[in-house]
Amino acid sequence: MEIKGIAHLTLTVSNFRAAREFYGQLLPYLGLNPVIDVEGYYYCIGGKTGIAIQNTSDTSPDDRFQQSRTGLHHFCLRLQSREDVDALHRLVLDLGAHVVHAPQEDAWADGYYSVLFEDPDGIRIEANFVPGKGLFEKQGQVN
Repeated sequence: MEIKGIAHLTLTVSNFRAAREFYGQLLPYLGLNPVIDVEGYYYCIGGKTGIAIQNTSDTSPDDRFQQSRTGLHHFCLRLQSREDVDALHRLVLDLGAHVVHAPQEDAWADGYYSVLFEDPDGIRIEANFVPGKGLFEKQGQVN
């Protein structure tokens, strides 16, 4: 058996209104189209990926994402080009997102180029470009 990828990712957010505004601009910009947009739940699909946000059932407004806690550390979206990484960086700056690091090269794979930023809850999102298939090619993966 071999998986084809991640079908969807659901993020629980503390301030749905702020998160909906942020993801409502970010996800369509990345080519993900809204398929569910109701109070407390927003879900977009595109590029063989689904990303949703949902309102928390916790009533503590001070509860923010902690990268070092058990659970999600961050997630990374793969883009088509270095220019896409640069353009996304400009968008997240316009959205007022906290940018952890501006576009930069890293040694994770040959040509690895990424930007790392946070959503309104501090959930870290990375977007990268790797020429060819990168490490996936070494694992026998195909597009």
